[in-house]
Amino acid sequence: MRGRASERILLVEDDPDARDEMAWVLRREGYDVVAVGDGQEALEVVRRETPALILLDLMMPVMDGFEFRVRQMQDPALAGIPIIVLSGGWDVQRKAATLGASACLQKPVDPSRLLAMVGASGMAPAARGRAGDARAPEGA
Repeated sequence: MRGRASERILLVEDDPDARDEMAWVLRREGYDVVAVGDGQEALEVVRRETPALILLDLMMPVMDGFEFRVRQMQDPALAGIPIIVLSGGWDVQRKAATLGASACLQKPVDPSRLLAMVGASGMAPAARGRAGDARAPEGA
């Protein structure tokens, strides 16, 4: 049975430091975030929880972001979930357009741009005013 996590963000990033930092920034603002390290994990989560938005790195082990997106688009129940592409490559705009992404962010991701893009996607923080609940990433 598939649950609908209407205001949940799925963050797919293989670099643990970048993943932890982005998740922390989003949680600090009150967003509900599930963070995973590759496309295969992301596919399992998206089929189980159906997030409202996916932040998707492209170059990852196991299953990269391109393959994840192909599989997402093959499932009519998942195809409508918007993605924001995260990439360190020089042609991030072209890659994002090829994948039908709603937006793209160049890595390393600037926290203010991340929040602006997520907000522009129509996502609303689940728990405004609960910033104290968010834990800082290790080493922060």
